[in-house]
Amino acid sequence: MRFPVLSRLSLWLLLSAATALTHAGNDYPLVLVHGFMGWGRDELLGFNYWGGFDDLQEILQRAGHPTYTGVVGPFASNWDRACELYAFIKGGTVDYGQVHAAAHGHARHGRTFPGLYPAWGTADERGRIRKIHLIGHSQGGQTARVLVALLEQGAPEERAATPEDERAPLFHGGHSWVHSVTTLASPHDGTSLATGIDRLLPFVRDALLGFAALAGIQPDELPYDFKLDQWGLRRPPGESFRAYLGRIEQSPIWRSRDISAWDLSPDGARELNRRFPAQPAVYYFSWSTSATVPIWPSQHQIPRPTLLPQLWASALFIGAYTRDEPGHVVIDARWWENDGLVNTRSMAGPTLDSSDRIVPAHGQPQPGIWNDRGVLTGWDHMDIVGIGTLRDLSGWYLRLARSLADLPP
Repeated sequence: MRFPVLSRLSLWLLLSAATALTHAGNDYPLVLVHGFMGWGRDELLGFNYWGGFDDLQEILQRAGHPTYTGVVGPFASNWDRACELYAFIKGGTVDYGQVHAAAHGHARHGRTFPGLYPAWGTADERGRIRKIHLIGHSQGGQTARVLVALLEQGAPEERAATPEDERAPLFHGGHSWVHSVTTLASPHDGTSLATGIDRLLPFVRDALLGFAALAGIQPDELPYDFKLDQWGLRRPPGESFRAYLGRIEQSPIWRSRDISAWDLSPDGARELNRRFPAQPAVYYFSWSTSATVPIWPSQHQIPRPTLLPQLWASALFIGAYTRDEPGHVVIDARWWENDGLVNTRSMAGPTLDSSDRIVPAHGQPQPGIWNDRGVLTGWDHMDIVGIGTLRDLSGWYLRLARSLADLPP
């Protein structure tokens, strides 16, 4: 069949446009956001949070994916961590907000950073906003959600109380600067482990010392920084790590609701879910992990043999814990499956008092909803960032990066 010249030209233009749209991608950088108890690239003497003895940032960089590693307070609340992450990426002094700081009794300003990517949020030569992809592990997923919501929605209470020229741009709203959020084993609905501080703090001590052992570092030589400057909890020169950790454990900050322990609890996560919903123009992806199996006849969950030994005690606790008390989130058998630190049912996306939608990730991803990538069975909480595992995660992260680069700009 022969087409008239004009018709053939029109058909060619249509096919070319369709091909261009099909292969449209983006070149936005990746920013990795660590979880609870996480650390920066220079804090554990070459032992990386993202990769362990490998270096996932460099692996992604070499493959052509611009990648940065964010650093935030390992024990801070998600609001405080979001403020820190904003300043760490963009550059400048951390502003926790005048109203927020006064309400929780800590300093309004924190550390000053040069900026990982100062051009973030500015227009490129084509007039398009320079955005980023956020990849958050564990609590880092909650932090990413809060940062995106603050950028897009702003903070009305901070705008009302603080003159514009004295207020962090983060609180203004109207900043569509994040293209996607990917969460890895994140406690969107909290974790049973955080239902009591008497359980969480002993775990923290054991886990940090365990990570030091994995890295081959003597505990008192651990150059770990809790980054709680806003609370006045700095580590002076010469203080041993054990003494520093002891001061943190005895601090009254754990009675605050402006701390990780509250946000990581199911009750705190429920409150977070209400305040910081998914944003319509942002792509959201979630990966879940599971490293336990049910045992007959109780159906309690016990660790798989491959679970990191440091996580066995917490996996057994989560795998059998229940709670049904007035005023608190009910925790039943659906919460038992876990990856050693977080309940698997909590990882697909926010459900407790959340308006967010969660759908299985099939076909073209949809913005504004959670595209659930499913459960990585047999993977524990640290496997997915390459700590204490024999898995080679290079290919997995390269595929993830490629899928994010393929999203329409």
